[in-house]
Amino acid sequence: MTGMEQSDQAECVSGVLLDEAALTLDELARACAVEPEWVVQRVRTGMLLDGASAEMTGWRFTSIDLVRARRLRQVECDFDANDDVAALVVDLSEEIRRLRDKLRIASHL
Repeated sequence: MTGMEQSDQAECVSGVLLDEAALTLDELARACAVEPEWVVQRVRTGMLLDGASAEMTGWRFTSIDLVRARRLRQVECDFDANDDVAALVVDLSEEIRRLRDKLRIASHL
């Protein structure tokens, strides 16, 4: 691999996705600095894009998928966790966030 190819692969996509916008498999992988196969494995196990069809060409990822994928990758890297443990940690942290939001809303009523 040449230096140029390595720098292209290391390039990270950042920004804010609107609900109407969506990333392809390759774009999501690039945004998370992972190989597309990493994303495919997590979609097939239901960790990402829940209820996706088997046809990868139709997969489109929203900003919610992007955030979840980045969290999964972060937990895997930071704690040397396998993908099942990372999914559990991310699921629990998302649930905590939802409960805190409900509590905050309820306290303002």
